Amino acid sequence: MTNSANGSRPSPALANREQPMRCLPRMAIRQATNSPTDSFRGVLHACAAVLALVAAPLAAQDMDAPQRLEDLIPDSAVSDPEAWAQQGTVADPDVPADGLSEVAVETPIADLPGTDLAWPESLEIGDIDVLAPDEDIQFAEVDEGRPQIAFADAELERISDELVLGFPQKAPPFSERGDFFNRFKALSTIEQLDSDEDNVAQLAARARQDEALLNNLLHVYGYYDGEIVRSIGTREVGENTADTRPEVRFDIIPGPRYTYGTVTLGQLDTAPDYPALRDSFDINSGDFLQSDVIVQEQFDLDRALGETGYPFAAIDAPELLIDHDRLEGDLTMLVTPGGKYIFGEVISDDPEFLSSKHLAEIARFEPGDVYQRSLSLDLRRAITATGLVSSVSVTPREVTPPQGDQPGVVAMDVALQQAKLRTIAGAIGFGTEEGIRLQASWEHRNLFPPEGSLRVRGIIGTREQLAGVTFRKNNFGGRDKILTLDAYASTIDSDAYDAQTVAIRGTYERTSNLLFQKPLSWGVGAEILASDERNRIVDGIERPRQRYFIGSLFGRATIDSTDSLLDPTQGFRLGGFLGPETSRTEGQQFYYLRNQADASYYQSVGDSIVVAGRVRFASIQGADLVGIAPSRRLYGGGGGSVRGYGYQAIGPKNDLGEPIGGRSLVEASIEARIGTGFFDGAVSIVPFLDAGSVSTATVPDFGAIKLGVGVGLRYTTGFGPIRVDVGVPLNPEEDDAPVAVYVSLGQAF
Repeated sequence: MTNSANGSRPSPALANREQPMRCLPRMAIRQATNSPTDSFRGVLHACAAVLALVAAPLAAQDMDAPQRLEDLIPDSAVSDPEAWAQQGTVADPDVPADGLSEVAVETPIADLPGTDLAWPESLEIGDIDVLAPDEDIQFAEVDEGRPQIAFADAELERISDELVLGFPQKAPPFSERGDFFNRFKALSTIEQLDSDEDNVAQLAARARQDEALLNNLLHVYGYYDGEIVRSIGTREVGENTADTRPEVRFDIIPGPRYTYGTVTLGQLDTAPDYPALRDSFDINSGDFLQSDVIVQEQFDLDRALGETGYPFAAIDAPELLIDHDRLEGDLTMLVTPGGKYIFGEVISDDPEFLSSKHLAEIARFEPGDVYQRSLSLDLRRAITATGLVSSVSVTPREVTPPQGDQPGVVAMDVALQQAKLRTIAGAIGFGTEEGIRLQASWEHRNLFPPEGSLRVRGIIGTREQLAGVTFRKNNFGGRDKILTLDAYASTIDSDAYDAQTVAIRGTYERTSNLLFQKPLSWGVGAEILASDERNRIVDGIERPRQRYFIGSLFGRATIDSTDSLLDPTQGFRLGGFLGPETSRTEGQQFYYLRNQADASYYQSVGDSIVVAGRVRFASIQGADLVGIAPSRRLYGGGGGSVRGYGYQAIGPKNDLGEPIGGRSLVEASIEARIGTGFFDGAVSIVPFLDAGSVSTATVPDFGAIKLGVGVGLRYTTGFGPIRVDVGVPLNPEEDDAPVAVYVSLGQAF
């Protein structure tokens, strides 16, 4: 190997072999400088030596030639790297042991070789020229229309201990904030699943769902550029300790509210009633956008089309195109009116069962009337109410198409599916004073088409036995008008009398039913009966029997504004009855007038309480008590009268303690029907207070009022509430039981 100092160079093969060895001095430098015995001064000397060794060959070489690694490292460093690395590291006696010399603070820093940059203290900075404003420059103005946000002053609405809504946007105002808050509260996942065991992880998952809900609600109200800022924490700013329960806060920044752009309704403008139909769709360009209003207005337009003669109208689903640049939404809802029509004939597909003529009598429209969808639906409900069909459909069919300004004609095709027409029914009841009462019946509901029924019924009970047959003709002479003929024989053994009666009774009435509750119902009728009656046998002593032959005319009417026939929660009822009557007994003829007035009122208090009250007044005018059959007199007491007392036990009594009835009656009741929430709200508790009096005079004796108090249980079913009442008399007489129990179907009143 030759020395690089004499200018000779090794062969390429030798250079490749020596390359690893020439790396050793560099490694030695790193090891030496990392030794704890080395000093900073030694390192500087070593670096200087390396620079000197490198600089010498560089000066002798061609400046344009590329440098190689073996040109920078001498042969001495290769032959003895340890000695070469120690060059310049001999300890200097003038240098402290820690390798640092003492330098005075005021000693100036020497100039670095090869640099001509002046130190800062020698620099002179001239005066800075002040630039004149450029008159061509225009500054951007502040966008006053952007929402003004103030998080620190946000108005807060607390929903629960875990959920808070913040409204930092000051302008423009959030006009739908109240309704927005209520809807979110009702739908919030955090609110629905709120519990004392919630942790931060659970709240975070629910908060993500609520954030999506808030964004959807903003879109519903037309805020399509809104933002929701969600935060979850357990410590407020400035507090040193965390609350025990974490809290979720949503800051709602609705941004600007979008408006409707163009509103396209397809072919609606071709309808003859376009102005009225367009007014029914109350959305116009420039109105604030709200997507759920679109659904409501679509329903209103569809109803208007159906009620003004357009049975074949079609409305496509609405489409809303949002334009963020214009802050508008373009609404497209294609409407095809399909022509205007009037009613034609009603056609039955089973005329032997229910004829077309009979169905036309049931319908509330006449041929030539403008088609109304509600009247078509009403006809379907009326046919269902007959109880004769299991399914029914009413479909408009074009008979004559519209011609110019003249509407077309549609026939109403009725498709029927017969139901089972024979029915066997039964009922059972019990009262501590009335005993057991079993009732059964057999009925064929269309034995005499159309809607002519025959019913055979019977009652077996502790105090009543009855056998009867009834003919009933529904929708006779008009919609919901009923003709009834009834013949029966009965035996009644009550606390007041023992009566064996045979009667024939006929009525013609317009009544309410479960499908059609009417604000006004009425009925008129006549009755002829023969009755063999006597007061009860007491202690084995038979009372004399007396026969009565009675003829009666009567009429009744009821005004009803309640919301249910069987279980009203609001409204009132007013009822009246008049019955002029004649009675012949023991060779004497008596004439008198039976009358009665009833009033009841129902009022909801909160979500689960209904307060109900009623009053009744009745009297018999024109005859003495002896001329009136015991079964036709007035009595009080029992489950439908004054609870806590026996059936017909209130009123004047004879020397044997028998109720003899009276010619006047007054009653009053009040009760609170309190929902309990048990069985999905089907069970209610009903405390009640009843009062009543019966007098032999034609004016009630208010000095002989009987009071009963108690509590009842109601279980609501699909056909009405089942009632169980337990009553206690507050001012009983010697023969009155301490407790009375009543079980029946329906409310007491």
